[in-house]
Amino acid sequence: MRSVQEVPGETEGEARRRMERWSLITMILAVSLTVRWTVSLNPYSGAGKPPMFGDYEAQRHWQEITINLPVHQWYFNTSSNNLKYWGLDYPPLTAYHSLICAYVAKSINPEWISLHTSRGFESLGHKLFMRVTVFVADLVVYIPAILCYIHHCEGPERKKVSSLLCVLLYPGLILIDHGHFQYNSISLGLAVWGLLGLLFDRVLFGSVAFCLALNYKQMELYHALPFFCYLLGNSLKRDLKGEGMIRLIKIALTVLISFACCWLPFLTSLQQSLQVLQRLFPVDRGLFEDKVGNVWCSLSVILKVKKVLSPSTQVWLSFTATLLTLLPTCIKLTINPTLNGFKLALVNCSLSFFLFSFQVHEKSILLAALPVLLLLHEIPFMATWFLLVSTFSMFPLLLKDGLLLPYTVTSLAFLLITTTLLSAFDKVSLEDLQLQPFSQGVRRYIPQFTIPPQFAKLTFLLSIIAMATLSMISATLSPPPQLPDLFPVLVSLFSCIHFLIFLMYFNILHLSEPLYKKHQRKVK
Repeated sequence: MRSVQEVPGETEGEARRRMERWSLITMILAVSLTVRWTVSLNPYSGAGKPPMFGDYEAQRHWQEITINLPVHQWYFNTSSNNLKYWGLDYPPLTAYHSLICAYVAKSINPEWISLHTSRGFESLGHKLFMRVTVFVADLVVYIPAILCYIHHCEGPERKKVSSLLCVLLYPGLILIDHGHFQYNSISLGLAVWGLLGLLFDRVLFGSVAFCLALNYKQMELYHALPFFCYLLGNSLKRDLKGEGMIRLIKIALTVLISFACCWLPFLTSLQQSLQVLQRLFPVDRGLFEDKVGNVWCSLSVILKVKKVLSPSTQVWLSFTATLLTLLPTCIKLTINPTLNGFKLALVNCSLSFFLFSFQVHEKSILLAALPVLLLLHEIPFMATWFLLVSTFSMFPLLLKDGLLLPYTVTSLAFLLITTTLLSAFDKVSLEDLQLQPFSQGVRRYIPQFTIPPQFAKLTFLLSIIAMATLSMISATLSPPPQLPDLFPVLVSLFSCIHFLIFLMYFNILHLSEPLYKKHQRKVK
């Protein structure tokens, strides 16, 4: 560690403040890692529930497949690879990651990934190994990206440190990755690295990072349009006959080379490539799975969309609805490519995909939560509200996994630290909510228009009380026999209404954003 006097030209007071800042950051990292490990001590998805178990078994099974079968069989249904039993349905980078984990697993205990005989394998030692793989992924990819992002945010050091703690203690991601069991921190972390590339005008680095995110999880398509529109709009602001065109060509080549490197083993034949794509985008699975807080699941309460409409009609309907809702923010970002607008577009596009697209899972809300986390220090009130609702929307899944206690503790802790350290509950003025441009526009037609701070606070409190009540009822009461899915449906409806309101709010913020300003580097 550096001594207090080691930085040239630094006064003793500055050195002391620097050391205090790094001490605080070290403490925050220790707290966030401790929370993650504590959550990991709880049950995982499908624990002791044969024959299919859950996502934990899916990840273990992918390790079994990738280490025991040749690459060209990974995505094909064979006697050694039954695709109906957790067949690999993520992009190649996930498969390579599974292979790396499998090599480590084999060196510890080959029984964990032996072909066929390891199916449904469960033991304390194996659970420890699997939990460590998620822990390491978080520590290597996601946490450094968040540290780098917060470090380059504008504002006083105290606010940065507080924001770092709040972001790293977001319960949704912790509960899904370290409780339920997934590796969302890898794709989300790579997406943040992509954003950092744009922040520092290192567009080729940003393009590679986002390509890796997309090749780890195809759901990163939720973020793809903002990346495309920002890079395109930024190039259009330059001379397209000169620097701008060269920039676009470099970006295009970088993307093509990145994809080619990831897909190289699967480009040996057209059949291989098409089979992988078919596994990544399974249209036959239907409009949505389980009870998810989006429009189609909520609409199915009164109209059984899956039964009334044919599969092809469902695809086109979801495509059209998604396109129409994300078009305004994409057009605005292309015309006005600012970094703040880019983050807002990430929220709007991911929310549009979550609410209206095809084959949505409840865990996909994490893709919308990521850019909201990056806005937490700017609009703490609305961001905190959204992040709490996003965690609540996954409550039926978390309850099924036996994660009621960690859900309750982490959600309450997150609410406490955001309202205490970021004063989220007090930042409800039009200026704090960044609604001044919008309100000025409305006042041209409705001079008396205003949003009372008390109204925002009361609505927030009622929402929190409703979420707590629904959580408690779901955990303690049994639904009527004729309505077995009553509580998950109520959670989905409640969440969907909130997400639609948030979609309108973040669209208003983006569409009312001032015109393009050159040379934006610092994150607001």
